[in-house]
Amino acid sequence: MKNTFFGIAFISLLFATSLFAQSNETYVRCIAFYNLENLFDTIHDEGKNDYEYLPDGGMKWTGFKYENKIKNMAYAVAQLGTDYDPRGAACVGVAEVENIGCLYDLCAETNSKYGRKYKPILLEGPDRRGVDVGFLYDTTMFKPSRAKGFELKAHYADGGVIKSRLQLAVSGYLLGDGSPEKIHIVVNHWPSRYGGELSSRPGRDTSAMLTRSICDSIYMREPQAKIIIMGDLNDDPFNHSCKEILQARKTREEVEPQGYFNTMWQLLDRGIGSLAYNGSWNLFDQIIISEPLMNAKLESGKWTYWKPQIFNKPFLTVQEGKEKGTPLRTHKSGVWQNGYGDHYPTMIYLIRKK
Repeated sequence: MKNTFFGIAFISLLFATSLFAQSNETYVRCIAFYNLENLFDTIHDEGKNDYEYLPDGGMKWTGFKYENKIKNMAYAVAQLGTDYDPRGAACVGVAEVENIGCLYDLCAETNSKYGRKYKPILLEGPDRRGVDVGFLYDTTMFKPSRAKGFELKAHYADGGVIKSRLQLAVSGYLLGDGSPEKIHIVVNHWPSRYGGELSSRPGRDTSAMLTRSICDSIYMREPQAKIIIMGDLNDDPFNHSCKEILQARKTREEVEPQGYFNTMWQLLDRGIGSLAYNGSWNLFDQIIISEPLMNAKLESGKWTYWKPQIFNKPFLTVQEGKEKGTPLRTHKSGVWQNGYGDHYPTMIYLIRKK
C-alpha cells in the first residue's frame, strides 16, 4: 500500500509540475551526467596508456575520427535537458575523458554550433589508462566557486593497488531566474567490474566510502546542503556500494534527515537502464540527491527535485540488428561506426516557484 501511495503521489507531482512548467509558474534546471566513452585526442600524453587511441594504435584513432567524435558528443550534450528547457543542461558531469583539451574542444563545438555557453573543469588523476572525470557548466546558469579532486586509496582483493579516477567535487551557484542558490556536485567514475563483480567489489565499496566522506564533510559545514552525487558507478542502485554504504534509498519515505535518495532506482525497476550487457540492462549511471533537495513544497528562491530522465533518444540508439534498442557505440568489436557511446546520459530536473 505504501508503494502504491508513493506511485500516485509521484505521478501527481509530475502532472502538477508539468502544468507549472507549461504555464510559466516554475523555473526548470537540468543537471546531467554522461559517460563519453573514450574521448581521447590523437596525441600521446606522457605517462598515460593511451596508445590504443593514437593514429597507429589499435583503434587507428585519426584526426578525422576524433573530429567526428567531438561533433557527435557536442550534438548529444546540446540536446540534454531540452525536453523541458530549450537552453539545455546547466551542468553536465562527464567521464572517460583523456584531458582538459578534449573538453575545451567539446565545449567549443557545442557553443559555436548550438549556442551554448559551456566551460570545462577537469583535474588529472592516476587512472592507468589516463581517463578522468570532468564537469561542464553553462556560464549563464551556473557559477563555480570551488573544485577539488579526491584520490581513491584502495586495493583489490588480491592486494593490488587500484589506480582509479579522482572524485571531482564542484561547489557553486545556480544562476538566473531569481537569486542564486548554492549546490554541490560530486562527479564519479568508480572502478570497473574487470575480473568479475565480486573480486572487483572492494574498489567500488571503497569509492562509496570516499564519496560518503566527501558529502559528510559538506554536511558538517552546511547542515542543509543540497548535494548531487553523479557518475558511472559500475554498480546498480541495489548493489552494496550504493544501498548499504551510501545508503541511497529507493523511495522518498525511506530518506532520513541528511540522507540520500537514488533518483534512478525506480527506473531500473521498470526495466529502464543506461547501458546493456549480455542482453540485460544495468543502470550504472546514477544520480543521487541529498535530503534537502527533496522539499515537496515549491518555494521561490529554492530549488527542489522534480524528476529523473534517461536520455535514450533514437539518435543515440542502434536501430536494427541483434543490438537494436541499445546505445550506439563509437566502436563495435573494434570497428569504428561513428556512434556516440556505450552509455545513455542520465539527468534530473530541479524546479522552483517563480
